[in-house]
This record gives sequence, C-alpha cells and structure tokens, in this order.
Amino acid sequence: MGTHDLKIPLAAALLALVTACGEQPPAQQESGAESSPPVQGQTWRYAHEEYANDVQDVFAHRFKEYIEANSPHQVQIFRFGELGESDDIMEQTQAGILQFVNQSPGFTGSLIPEAQIFFIPYLLPVEDQQIIEFFRTSKAINQMFAELYAEQGLELLRMYPEGEMVVTANTPIRSPEDFHGKNIRIMTNPLLSETYRAFGATPTPLPWGEVYGGLQTNIIQGQENPIFWIESGGLYEVSPHLTFTGHGQFTTAMMANQSFFEGLSPEQQQLIRDATTHAFDYITEYVPGLGERKLEKILAAKPEVTVTRLTAEEQQVFRERAGAVEARFIEMTGERGAKLLEQFKADLAAVVASDNES
Repeated sequence: MGTHDLKIPLAAALLALVTACGEQPPAQQESGAESSPPVQGQTWRYAHEEYANDVQDVFAHRFKEYIEANSPHQVQIFRFGELGESDDIMEQTQAGILQFVNQSPGFTGSLIPEAQIFFIPYLLPVEDQQIIEFFRTSKAINQMFAELYAEQGLELLRMYPEGEMVVTANTPIRSPEDFHGKNIRIMTNPLLSETYRAFGATPTPLPWGEVYGGLQTNIIQGQENPIFWIESGGLYEVSPHLTFTGHGQFTTAMMANQSFFEGLSPEQQQLIRDATTHAFDYITEYVPGLGERKLEKILAAKPEVTVTRLTAEEQQVFRERAGAVEARFIEMTGERGAKLLEQFKADLAAVVASDNES
C-alpha cells in the first residue's frame, strides 16, 4: 500500500482513538474548596520513523519511562509504518491527532527550508563527542530552530544525532567518478538532491518502503543511512558495499503539537521538558559506538560485505564540491538561512576549540 493510501483510514481511526482515550476532563472543584483538583491521567500519542529498538524508538521509550514514572499520564508509541510514513505522522501531529513526533529534517525540509542545513556535506563533524556537544550547546540548534518550528505550529523539544551517514551501493565508492551512472535513493529533500548531484550521482527520491525492493531490482544502485538503520532494514543484503564518506550526520527532531503543549499547565510543560532531557541524556550515551557495534553484526551476517573508509585525500575531492551545495542552501533560504549557517559555524568552532583545549 502506498503512503498516501493510508492517510484517510488512519486519520479516521486516530480520530476515534482521540475520542476514546484522549484527554480526560478535569475533576470539578467543589465550591469553596481551596486546593486544586488532582491532575487527571491522559494518554499522549507519540510517533516516530524507525523500528523497534532503533535510536528513535529507544529515545521514545526513555521519554515514556520518565512521564509514566513521574505523572499519572500514559504515552502510547507508534513505530514506523503503524501510522504511515514520515509525512503522514507529521500531518497527524500538526492536526493534533498525535501529541508528539520524531522526524528527520530530511523530511521537514519541505515544511521548514532552513532544516535542510543538515544536508550541507562536511558541515557537521562525525566524531561522536564533538557532535553530541554541538547538539547540547548550539544556539542555532536550541534557540533559532525552535523559532522556525514554532512558525509551523510545532514545539521543538530536542534535536539529536543518530550517527554518521554511510553510503551503500552495488560497487565500492572512492571518488565522484564511482557515483556516475548510479541512481542514489534520497529522502524527498531539494538540498540532498543538490548534494548527490554535486557528488556525481543521480539523486532519486523514493519512499522508505520501496528502498529494499528498489535496490534488489536495480531500480536504484545505492542509498545513504546511518549504520544502525542499514543493519535494521537489512539493506546490506541487497546493497553490500558500504562507504564511510565522512560527509554528514543523521539528525532527528522530537517535537510536540504546539497547541497541545501551550494548553498544558506550566508544571506539565516542565514534566515534558524534563522527560525530553532524560531521553536525550540517555541517547547521547547510547549512540557513541552504536555504528561499530551494528557494523560487526552486518559483517557477521554477511562476510562478503565490503567496507570502504575514504582517506583524507579522497574526502577532499568531495569536500571541494560541497561549496556549491552551501551556496544553493543560501539561495533557497535567503537571509534567514545565511544567519542560521553563520551561527552553525560559530557554534561548531566553539565546540572544536573546546575539544582542542581539553
């Protein structure tokens, strides 16, 4: 079934769910009573883009764990495919059917063009501790992006990295020439198209549900994802040549429907922020080393998989092509994008300087 075939029945089912198990009316306070009524438990719905035990699922369950341990509320988690694909769950969150959603900026780029900044190649480091510190301290991430998401009716709660992006293909990749003639699957994202065009490939947007079959039938000859997702989705089975290009990090954002969030009491808003911090702190310990652990599983399952790690000299050829993508980002996003990029670079420089001092 196609993504959009799911929308009408899913939306109808979820609307019924809202009626059946949504917010409970507050208890009526007796006339003259001085104390506030106890908070009534609610069921909050949270959807993400990944499978069981993948990074977003781990984050969601840590969030759920905190909420349910510290309040009468319950959190119901929906994984990839249960409510459609990424664009479906974003629409359901904006409509108020879901209270929380995890979505990669790769998909959010059509809604928030500035979110495509994460697809400027070689902008973000791939070293674990540097990237975590950047997401923890960056003004661009934690202040400027919150304003951009708010314009779309979304309360940005946390952005976090999931791991280095790795290219899989039907042959090893060491140079732009190796990309020639290859259809590389990408998320539906204009700047990501620019990146792979600059790298020498033919960017090919394709829904996730069609990627495995597309690789298997040679409709596409490669794709990019973090290693844990390559292992989880079995992509190495049909696209066995893995290349670490060092060009980027997979990033995701956890957010709430803004009307829902603003309708909560200050205490409940703080509960949600504390739960998000709890999940973020856990995931920043969980993600480092995850890629190598998953790579070991891939190689054990299919020893003929090849792993190519570009040398500094090989990376430099790709880096030289990144400037055109950065220029295109500014063309797409104008002054706001230019200011965001300037702050990104300042935040990254501060992280690198701090790392060098320690």
